[in-house]
Amino acid sequence: MDNDALSPVFAALADPTRRDLIARLADGDATVGELAAPYDVSVQAISKHLRVLEDSGLVSRTSDAVRAPRHLEAEVLSLMTKWIERYQATAEARFRRLDALLESQTDQTPPTAAPEKGTPS
Repeated sequence: MDNDALSPVFAALADPTRRDLIARLADGDATVGELAAPYDVSVQAISKHLRVLEDSGLVSRTSDAVRAPRHLEAEVLSLMTKWIERYQATAEARFRRLDALLESQTDQTPPTAAPEKGTPS
């Protein structure tokens, strides 16, 4: 999965309801009705959220035609995590270099002398 393939995944996760659906599916497969139960919205509204998640590759329908439970595709989350970790490692390395530079600057700064009495500071 390349960066362009991740765009719909990140877009799908931009909505808090869809993030909640992902969290609930992480506990196990569920039908649309089961997923819609705790929300004060229609089953159709949850179906639309699930369609966005399906289109992004995060969720799939299982082969049980009667119940049509949805399934979380953990591999997609793993690809997202790897992408994030790559840039997180780069950012952390930059911060470590900055910390080392600031520390070396602090070590080289001579202490400031206290102003003498009667001398403006």
